[in-house]
Amino acid sequence: MNRSVIAAFASGALFGLGLAISGMTDRLVVLGFLDLYGDFNPQLAFVLAGAVAVTAIAFRFVLRMPRPLIDGQFRLPAESKVDRPLLIGSAIFGIGWGLIGYCPGPALVGLASGLRDAMIFVPAMLAGSFVHYLVERRGNIGAE
Repeated sequence: MNRSVIAAFASGALFGLGLAISGMTDRLVVLGFLDLYGDFNPQLAFVLAGAVAVTAIAFRFVLRMPRPLIDGQFRLPAESKVDRPLLIGSAIFGIGWGLIGYCPGPALVGLASGLRDAMIFVPAMLAGSFVHYLVERRGNIGAE
């Protein structure tokens, strides 16, 4: 097994562990954060603030390196424009997240944990991804 596969596995495992420890695999925590006028739960805001702080500090050091430890070059996003497909995709993601309380990372951790809601959500998420693939393949997405 090559180093990039091992690094990807270790990163995913660390991410999943962080989600589990912080309680972010519980979709009710996310829904509680979105319920401003009901049973509000600020836990997600603290997890997000911690993640942003660690990333902001780490990126300052990492991007000063001549190259990543396991690759020949950094592969940062080249696109920075906000276009219609980005806005539509973001809106769909946000609506789905607000309705069910899962996004892909926590849903996969929930699936691995045997959570019933995740067992329903993940196949639906994969079906939606497949439909996107089919539509994009036909050239209907991204046309301006």
